[in-house]
Amino acid sequence: MIFQNKTFEGAIFDMDGTMFDTERLRFKMLKRASKELFGQEISDNILYNSLGVSADTAEQFAKKVYGEKYPYKEIRELADQLERQYIREHGVPVKNGLYNLLERLKKSGVLIALATSSRREIAEEYLLSAKVLRFFDVTVCGEEVENGKPDPEIFLKAANELNCEPSNCLIFEDSQNGLLAASASGGLTVYIKDIKDPDPEIKALAFKSYKKLTDFLDELIQQMPQTSVPKLNEHFPQSIGYHVAGIHGFGAIGGGYLAQVFSHWDGYTKPQKIIGATTDDLKRQLVNALGKYSVKYESIAYFQTIKNITLIDMNDELKMIGMYKKAHIIGLALPEQAIASQAKIIAKGLLERYESTGESLTLLIVMNKIDAAQFVKCNIEVALKTLVDKEKTKQVIENTFFSDTVVNRMVSSNSKEIVVSSLHTEMEKMNQIIFEHSETVKKIMDYSQAFSSKNPQSHNQAINQIVNLATNISSVTKFVGALSKVNVTLFNSEPDMPLYALKGSPTLERLRQVITVDNIDTMQEIKNKLSNGPHAIIAWYSALLGYKTIGQGMGDQLVSRLAKNIIKNEIIPTLLIENPNSKRYIDSTASTFLKRCRASFKDECIRVGRDPLRKLQSGERIIGAIQLAQKHGLSAKGLEYGVACAIMYALLPINENDADCLKIKKLYEKNCSVVDVLTYNGEYNSATYSGLDVQKDKGLLLRVQQSFDSLQKELCPT
Repeated sequence: MIFQNKTFEGAIFDMDGTMFDTERLRFKMLKRASKELFGQEISDNILYNSLGVSADTAEQFAKKVYGEKYPYKEIRELADQLERQYIREHGVPVKNGLYNLLERLKKSGVLIALATSSRREIAEEYLLSAKVLRFFDVTVCGEEVENGKPDPEIFLKAANELNCEPSNCLIFEDSQNGLLAASASGGLTVYIKDIKDPDPEIKALAFKSYKKLTDFLDELIQQMPQTSVPKLNEHFPQSIGYHVAGIHGFGAIGGGYLAQVFSHWDGYTKPQKIIGATTDDLKRQLVNALGKYSVKYESIAYFQTIKNITLIDMNDELKMIGMYKKAHIIGLALPEQAIASQAKIIAKGLLERYESTGESLTLLIVMNKIDAAQFVKCNIEVALKTLVDKEKTKQVIENTFFSDTVVNRMVSSNSKEIVVSSLHTEMEKMNQIIFEHSETVKKIMDYSQAFSSKNPQSHNQAINQIVNLATNISSVTKFVGALSKVNVTLFNSEPDMPLYALKGSPTLERLRQVITVDNIDTMQEIKNKLSNGPHAIIAWYSALLGYKTIGQGMGDQLVSRLAKNIIKNEIIPTLLIENPNSKRYIDSTASTFLKRCRASFKDECIRVGRDPLRKLQSGERIIGAIQLAQKHGLSAKGLEYGVACAIMYALLPINENDADCLKIKKLYEKNCSVVDVLTYNGEYNSATYSGLDVQKDKGLLLRVQQSFDSLQKELCPT
C-alpha cells in the first residue's frame, strides 16, 4: 500500500490513546485506586510521564515521588479491575475512524500488529470488546518484552513477528515515549494526538502528525482508489463507523433508496446510525420497534434488509434540529411543495449546527426538479433571514453543500393495508412457535437455574437433564430464529444502483453508490425529459384505461406503443441533437426505463401521476420536451397526446384528493378548453406558475386541443 509516496506492507498500532480513548479513563481509575489504597490521588504529572511506558518504569516514577512504600502494583491492579468493570458495562471507547482504517488496511493486504504496554489479558479483552481482534495478525503485549517504551523493543518484535522490515511499517502512536520508541525502531511513525502533545523536538521525529485519527483517515482515503458501485445482492459492510446519516422525508425514495445508499457507505464501514424523518406514524412505530425493514426488488424477487435505523417525527422540531446537528450528510427527499413548510426547521438545524460545531453539512437533494438544489437553498436562505442577520445567513449557507442529484430508479411504498396484513401474518407465525416451544424453553430455564445452584447434587442432576434435553435445544434456536426473522417490507424498488450527484462534497466522493459528476444539469435534463415525463404520461394514460399500476398499463399495447414512440421517435432524437456526447447514457437510460415500467406492478398510477399541473409547466418535463423538439423542427405528437392525457386524468374522478387535479378541473370548466389550463399564469405552491403563451404557443395549444378531443372519442366512443 502507498501513502505519501511511501510503500508499506505492515501497520503497527499502540492501543491505549491511539486506538481506544482509554487513557483518560485509566487516569481516572488510577487516581481512584490510589486514593482508596494510599489515601492520596496520584498526580497528573506522574500520569503524563507514564504514558506509553512499561508498568515497571511507571512504578519507578511513582516511587520517586511517594516513596518506596507506595503500593503501585496494588494500585495498578485495582485500577485495572475498576477500568475493566467500566468497560464491561459501557464498552471500549473506540476512536472515531478506527474501524474504517482497519477495514481499509486489511482489504488492501496490509499486515496488522498490536504493540501495547498493557498486559495481554487486558489487551485481548479490550480488542474482543471493541470487535477488532479479527483485524490483527500479531499482538505483542507489555509483559512480553524486557524493555518498555521509549525502548524500541516492542515495535521491533512486532515487525519481526509480521516478518516485515520496520522501515516498511506505519507505526501509530499517541505519546512521547511511544514516538521515541517508534522512531528508534526505524518505522514510519504516525503521531495521533490524545491527551498531551510531546515536546516539539520529539514530535518532529514523526513521519506525519495529526490532531485526530480521522484526519489521517481523510488523507489516506484521498490516496486510495474509490470502491466500485456495489452489486445489488452484495452485503452491507460489517463494521460500524462513526458517521451519522439523515434522511429528511422517509417516503419511497428516502426509505427505499437513500437508506440503501447510506448503508453501503464507502464499502468499508456502515454508518453508526441512519436517522429518518417522517410524518407516517405507522412506519415510525414499526421500524423503531423492529429496528429494521425490508425493500423488495420486484423484477428479481430479491429482498434487502435495512438495519441500524431510527425514525423520528418530522413534526418534532427538537428531534429534527438534533438530526441536522448530528448528521454528516442528509438526504432531502421531499416533494417540491413541502420545501416551503420544512425550510424553517432546516434553517434552525443548520444554524444550531453552525453555532455549536461549525462543521459543514452535505445536503443531498433528491427531487424531480431541475435546479432543485438552488430551489432548496433559496427557501432555506429566506427562512434563515427571519432568524439571523444577513452575514450569519451567508455563513450558514456557505457552510452547507447543496448537491443536485439524478436518480435512475423507480421506488414505491407499500400501502398501509399491505404492511399491516403482512405483519399480522408474521405475528401469527410467532404465536404458533411460542405456543409450540414455550414449555421446552421453560424447562431449559429451570434446568439452567438448577445448574447455577450451589448444591453439587443439583449440579449433577441439571447436567444430566440438560444432556437428556439436548435434542430439544433446537426449539430455542427455532424460537430465536423466528423472532429475528420478523420483518416488514415497506418499499418496492427496481434494481438500478447508482445515484448521480454534483461533485464538490468530500463526503459524497466517499459514498460507494454515488457517482459524482462535474455537470449535473445535462444529466438532469436528460433524465427529466427521458423518464420523468414519459413516466407520468404512462401513469395518466394507464389510469384512463382503467389500470391501477404502471406494470398493468404497460401490458396494454396502446400504452406501451405510446411510451415507445415518445421515447424512441421523439425524445431520444431531440436529446441527441442537444447532447451528442451523451448517447451511451441516453440509450442505457431509455432501455432500462422501458423494462422497469413493464415490471412495475407495485407502482401505482395515482402515485406516479400525482401533481399533473406541476408537470405541465412551460419548460418542465413534458412541455419542455415538446419545446425542445419544436426548436429542432421535430414532431412531438406523442408528447402532445400525453398532455391531453394529463388534463383528462384531472377531469375524471381518478384522484379527487390531488390538489393539482382540482385546480386543472376548475381552470378547464371556465370555458371547457385546454387552453385555459395550459396558459395559466398565477400562484402555485407559494410560487408563480409559468404556463404557455396564448399567441406564441398558438399552434401547440391547437394540437393539444385536437389530441384532447381525439382522446375523448377514444374513451367515450358514443
